[in-house]
Amino acid sequence: MSQCCLSGFQWSAEPSGKEEKLEAVSTYTAGSNRDAAIIIVHDIFGWTFPNARLLADHFAEEANATVYLPDFFEGEIVSEDMLLDPEKSKTFDLKAFIGRHGKGTFPTISGCVRALKEKHGFKKVGAIGYCWGGWVVFQLGGLEGNVVDCISTAHPSIFTREEIGAVKVPVQILAPEHDTQLTPELRDYCNKTIPSLNLEYDYQYFPGLSHGFAVRADLNDEAQKKGLERAKNAAVYWFSTRLH
Repeated sequence: MSQCCLSGFQWSAEPSGKEEKLEAVSTYTAGSNRDAAIIIVHDIFGWTFPNARLLADHFAEEANATVYLPDFFEGEIVSEDMLLDPEKSKTFDLKAFIGRHGKGTFPTISGCVRALKEKHGFKKVGAIGYCWGGWVVFQLGGLEGNVVDCISTAHPSIFTREEIGAVKVPVQILAPEHDTQLTPELRDYCNKTIPSLNLEYDYQYFPGLSHGFAVRADLNDEAQKKGLERAKNAAVYWFSTRLH
């Protein structure tokens, strides 16, 4: 991950869901469908970030699902002030943060996701990851036993060729033109490898846009706003046609 993961804009609308627990993990939830669930794996700004919660509200209504946005940073909050003051982001120790919240957290994450079918009775589960959450959804998609039925990711970070090659469920990637994390080499690897696994694959390219656009777009910038809307609608369609 890099400093681009700390840039972007906060939206002004108010989320309409509620907070509860999922396997003892604090979680924002929206929607009431008992058959289809979507789990959102947040970016570095975590489960309290209003933009992520607003996306959860949209997915719940437009994809007709119960949406879960758990806190996978164990209560640590990255201040949204960094979106307003780029100087603050320069002093943030990103490497140390990722050291505290790296891939060793996956057992907790997978436990939450497994519970959706095993304990809550959902028939279908999808997962979408933004930035930091990208590696998570690839690992979820590589689990045995249909823990998730499909995955989507927008501008994923710190995921590997091994995680790409191990995926077992349909994959959607929402890829901006400018992204130091989703490198040209990784794009090419995804576009060659995932179809060879005989999986449904939806790769969508967003020219002119940058890392973070799908969750931190500037709504006053028409190109970013349209890109955000297109990414949201693409994910809605992806889940609507695979979870119902």
